[in-house]
Formats: sequence, structure tokens, C-alpha cells
Amino acid sequence: MGTENREKVLIVTGGSSGIGAATARLAATRGYSICINYRQKKIDAEGVAREIEREGGRAIIVQADVSVEAEVVKLFETTDSELGCISALVNNAGTLERQMRLDSMEAARIQRVFATNVIGSFLCAREAVRRMSTKNGGSGGSIVNISSGASRLGSPSEYIDYAASKGAVDTLTIGLAKEVAEEGIRVNAVRPGFIYTDLHMKGGESGRVDRLKTQVPMQRGGQPEEVAAAILWLLSSEASYVTGAIVDVGGGR
Repeated sequence: MGTENREKVLIVTGGSSGIGAATARLAATRGYSICINYRQKKIDAEGVAREIEREGGRAIIVQADVSVEAEVVKLFETTDSELGCISALVNNAGTLERQMRLDSMEAARIQRVFATNVIGSFLCAREAVRRMSTKNGGSGGSIVNISSGASRLGSPSEYIDYAASKGAVDTLTIGLAKEVAEEGIRVNAVRPGFIYTDLHMKGGESGRVDRLKTQVPMQRGGQPEEVAAAILWLLSSEASYVTGAIVDVGGGR
């Protein structure tokens, strides 16, 4: 891949909490310099960066709404100037809204969800490819998109808009992997199941994982660190012949 012999630089979008924060922490222990992107949670992002620095790692925080093109461009340009050209991207930033049926949803809600989850993932992947592609003079790299088990299950009566947006992330992963396979870039996805994160609070049910965990063959919810481990494997040279893959981290569901 060409990324193991130079400084490894990773952007984690939505890196201030949950899966993003766990990924940033673990990646720092693997020798990555980390850009922690956040939209609103500056204090949380600063906390993750301080943890990394206390352990001898290198981290910066950059505010950007990934659904806004100009802010995505600035995110990558800031990383270029402060850490160097990226070798890895984790498209983790995502959102959902309160649980409801489709017949109660307004268009504005659906647009907000798709703007972050789909357009944001596309824009960040675009900027990564522009820098990584050997066709553009880059040294290759790895992209991991964060999907969701919802893309397979549909999340009926809760948030099918979120589920559909993650279906688009799956398709982005498959198509982009083929598009840039000859340019030194691998593109994969991780599809978490019921994971203990703050995202469920946005849906209006903080205890959702505990309610649903009996549907999981392993009979428990997952931890962000378990998802981060799968992400870091996909980023690493150990997965050098893996691209276009979608890895389920859902306890068998």
C-alpha cells in the first residue's frame, strides 16, 4: 500500500465520542497521528486529544460539519498543513433523529439525515481520494466507512431514513472500492449492530441497546472499542488484499 513506511495520518470524522473516539484512541496506539473532527462537541474532542497526547501520541481537533462542502475542504486542508497528507480516513460522522414512522416524517428531517450520513461520506471520501490516489501523485491509503446493521434490517417504525442512508454508505463502499482499486486505495466498511453509544439518545431512547440485546445471538450489546478494533484491522496492512468488504460487528445479528 505504500503507507507503512511513512508517517501515518488519520482523519476520524465524528471523533469526539462513541465509535469515533474509540477509533482515534486505538489508532494513536498503532502509530497514527490523528485529526479528530467534531461538529459541536469541542470539549469532548479536546478530551480525546488530551488522552492521546498523554500516552505520547499526536492529535489535533478540527471543527467541521461534514455535510457542508467548504467545511470538509477546510478540514482536509487543515490536516494537510498540521499533520501532513493523510493515509487513512474513517467516515464515522453520522446522525439520526427521533424514532417515528415514515408517514410522520417531514422532508427536512430526511434531508438532514442524508446530508450528514450520505453527502458527508461522499465529500470526505472525495477529498481523501484526491490526496491518496497514485494517479494524482499520492502514496495510496485506506478508507473505512461506518455503516450500520440498520442498512440490512431497515429499522421499521424507528428510523428508516437512517437505515436507508446507511444503505447508501454500503453502496458507496462497494462502488468506490472498485473505482480506485488500481490507485493504491482500499475502501471498506464496518457495519456495527447494537452498540452502547450516545447516538441512541438522539433517537429518543437511551436504553435501546438493552431493550434489543436479547435479539442478538451473543445476547449483549457491543462496545465502541470492539468496533474500533475491526476498523483498525481494515486500515492496516494486515488487510492488504481486502477492499469492497463490509464487515458486520453485531454479535451475530
